[in-house]
Amino acid sequence: MMGAAPFQIQLSWEEPVTGERRSPVLTVPIALGREFSHMPALVGEQRVCRVVLASDDISRFHALITFEPDGLVVTDQSSINGTLVNGVLHHRSFLANGDTIQIGPYAIAISFAVTPPAPAASPPAPPSLAATQLPDPPFAVTELPSPEEVNLTDASFPPTLFQNQQVSVQDLFATGLPVQETDYAAIGAGLGSFCWVDLLRICGVHTAQIIALGMEPQPYARYQRLCLNSQIPSHERLRSNSDSCPDNIWGWPSYALREAWHDLSKGRPLAALKYLWQVFAEPTFAETYTPRASNVFASLDREAKRIGWEQMFLYGRVRGIRKTNDGRYAIAYSRSTSQQRDHAFLVARYVQLATGYPAIQFLPDLQAYREQTKDFKSVVNAYENHDHVYEHLERQGGTVLIRGRGIVASRIVQRLYEARQKNPHIAVLHLMRSPKPQGNKFGFAQRHVENHYEFQPFNWPKACWSGELRTMLEQADPQQRQSLLAVWGGTTTADRADWRRMVEEGLSQGWYQITFGEVERVEPDERDRPVTYIQEQNLKGQMRLEADFVIDATGLEAKVKTNPLLDDLVTQYSLPLNPLGRLSVANDFELVEMRNGRGRMYAAGAMTLGGPYAAVDSFLGLQYAALCAVADLAKMRAPSLQRLHPVRSLSQWFKWVIGQPPS
Repeated sequence: MMGAAPFQIQLSWEEPVTGERRSPVLTVPIALGREFSHMPALVGEQRVCRVVLASDDISRFHALITFEPDGLVVTDQSSINGTLVNGVLHHRSFLANGDTIQIGPYAIAISFAVTPPAPAASPPAPPSLAATQLPDPPFAVTELPSPEEVNLTDASFPPTLFQNQQVSVQDLFATGLPVQETDYAAIGAGLGSFCWVDLLRICGVHTAQIIALGMEPQPYARYQRLCLNSQIPSHERLRSNSDSCPDNIWGWPSYALREAWHDLSKGRPLAALKYLWQVFAEPTFAETYTPRASNVFASLDREAKRIGWEQMFLYGRVRGIRKTNDGRYAIAYSRSTSQQRDHAFLVARYVQLATGYPAIQFLPDLQAYREQTKDFKSVVNAYENHDHVYEHLERQGGTVLIRGRGIVASRIVQRLYEARQKNPHIAVLHLMRSPKPQGNKFGFAQRHVENHYEFQPFNWPKACWSGELRTMLEQADPQQRQSLLAVWGGTTTADRADWRRMVEEGLSQGWYQITFGEVERVEPDERDRPVTYIQEQNLKGQMRLEADFVIDATGLEAKVKTNPLLDDLVTQYSLPLNPLGRLSVANDFELVEMRNGRGRMYAAGAMTLGGPYAAVDSFLGLQYAALCAVADLAKMRAPSLQRLHPVRSLSQWFKWVIGQPPS
């Protein structure tokens, strides 16, 4: 092999925690392992590309890919958990185009069909560096702005004084724009903000001291829209469980108990007993209870009215945040309407950032297809409004291709199953990148897999809330947290009997098919339908998948850089990001680098993934972040804020029960 041209292959995988796509083109030999320093730099005289994969289920030097006279070979390096090729455990195995190597939670697809890179003017980086400096592909498509936002963007706002890290409050007033001052500011005004504001009110803070700044007056508006788009109407049950209630910090009575009481009062004792059985028997003997969407939103409406949310809500889009010269934070926001441009400032001592997911995640090949064809009807995202797909199928039938296999994909399968009850001439192709032969393992526990769906129990956030997983994560350093989350996370779906039954029925009847392969491209056919070309694993060749519609069910985007506000903060103040590319927060969810005298800034939600809590975007996660932040503020004796000691907690709970405002 001396003197032969270097052999390059493409490795493709999804990060288990974030779902982000990685597709580096590397020169063989390639080492795979948990620690860079424990993998060899050379094999013979050849430099080794060392790929670091963060998971405690992966050995420090786990596997080695080499090129031999007979072909490409992967060799397990006596790892603890072994190396699987196409779902079968191997110590040494030849690799074919389209094969999948699984080590720990990582399923890595192998592709030989790699276009050699164009010659560079300067020498390329060493292979070992190329393996550690992976590019970030454009995974996201941000939500389209409204016409008002497009036409009324004012490039002169925020003013030039916001180019500084610290601004003078006097200079803010000197601009002539409105300046409002408050003690507490919740940025986002969504569910994360609502949990924080609700707790502040319960702890004695007055409505006049709090402002929730956001774009929609209902705190659940965006969440409700995403639910409706992903086919969860108001009568359906949410995917979130009943362990936490954003409208009730005590969690008692839970949604299940309230629904049971309602059914009992309506003369439906069997239904009431069913809900109670689900709660007290879960998850061993009964399917976990989940609340109906309408019940959750109605409860939030009641709590919003009780705490005076309408008085605290302020309409505006935040354009920038800066520290002030008096230990506070200046928040520049636009409140433009279709009639006029309008800008203002808000100055607050304590700030919470809970802006949610900034964008819908789109697979790059589907994004490219939409940009090239301008076809926004045939290729859609599960989180955008795509009711036209089901309306068309119910009238005329057709074929749908689903990408992604998480909990959203399961809900889409259910919706298509329901459409088939009206028109049986509907077929479903489910494209997965690779088989899932076994679930993630942690200690003695291993998740169940069925038909290549990995099941995540709904009670997982419980351990994050008060169990050993939360303690373990709080005590871990950033790299250890990444490894733990790689094992605990992954693409999973709920272990629901009805979803499992639908998949089994579809497979046995033939209208539902699962296909594995790596997408090469998506192109329109002669009838302008999207055709997906893949490298199919079993046949080891190209396969053409024809469909009337393609639904991307891969999830939402949470990268800091896709949120202009967060990206500006990170750039301006050199805020550290954790290994997952999210904001680095303390165990009380404070952004420590943003401290300004007595001023404090906290964060909550998806932007804190990789921090001290795992299920950050669950109801539990949002409430936990609020509890930690408010407890820290109570230690600082923040204005009007009282500790939630047992006597106060009980008295405030009674006020909640009878619907009386907190005091």
